Amino acid sequence: MFDVNAAAVHGGTDAQGVPAHDFSTNRNACGPCPTAVKALQAAHVAQYPDPHYTVLRQQLAAFHGVALERILIGGSSSELIHRITLHVVRSGGKSVQFPRHHYGDYLQAARVWRLALCRRTEAATPPLLSWACEPSSPLGAVEDIWPAWQQGTEAKEWRVLDCAYRPLWLEGDAPERALDAVWQLWTPNKALGMTGVRAAYAIAPVHAPAAEMQALRALAASWVVGTHGVAMLKAWVMDEVQQWLAQSRATLRRWKAQQLALCERLGWQVLPGHQANYFVVRLPADDVAQSLAGLRAQSIKLRDCASFGLSGHVRLGVLPPVSQAALERAWLSLK
Repeated sequence: MFDVNAAAVHGGTDAQGVPAHDFSTNRNACGPCPTAVKALQAAHVAQYPDPHYTVLRQQLAAFHGVALERILIGGSSSELIHRITLHVVRSGGKSVQFPRHHYGDYLQAARVWRLALCRRTEAATPPLLSWACEPSSPLGAVEDIWPAWQQGTEAKEWRVLDCAYRPLWLEGDAPERALDAVWQLWTPNKALGMTGVRAAYAIAPVHAPAAEMQALRALAASWVVGTHGVAMLKAWVMDEVQQWLAQSRATLRRWKAQQLALCERLGWQVLPGHQANYFVVRLPADDVAQSLAGLRAQSIKLRDCASFGLSGHVRLGVLPPVSQAALERAWLSLK
């Protein structure tokens, strides 16, 4: 039912090094954000960060307008995915539900702890862990979970929304969501264009028990986020950084329109519904793996979507025109 190898597949740097034109990740191609880079350069690397991240949590709480007690710091969204899954298991969890297509770490964490794996269309044994992501990965689409999540449930259920790409919503404004009853995962490094810096945070539901928050913090290693991660997260809440992000979205919209036009010229079928700085296309190729290898040999990398259950498809992050031109030349050279 699920591809057991999907969790091990990622975009970005590989054994061949850093691609010159990397369409395989969803980072903001306008970055790295200059203000955030300066914050990292000024970080006091000779010192441990505060192990309780007191000031950082205060700043994040104020940024989101939530109580300080609801903020949970994590080494990355992947680290928090694994930690939340472990907490669910320790709390008696039996099953986990996924979207049809999803980030591999949800599945990997569930496999490690031997939770029953269920599609949303399948009945699941409670207590239940339920994952969602909006814009979704890999399609960048609007989630279909909201009608179900608006309903109460008598059974114990942890509902987690991955907000990794919400700051990079390009097609109009991101829809308002009632999130007080769900866990939220936030990963600013993608929006800041600096995915090499690992740090993230979660916002707990408004009625999350204090004992649950304490248990989740106790599951983390000491100093789960280093000084550079702290610097990035503190920069994230700055007005200057948020203004840069808004300007970058305008640039990404222009680049995305040009990249979609390129796909049309090349005869690539774009899957509908994409809202963010990435989208999925079906390639007109008999052997997609061979085509991707040919592109990679020219330092161009696309994300094979076979591990997402979309054979014959690739995901493309939006890159600037110079990278788009390189992709077009490389693809035509393969024909």
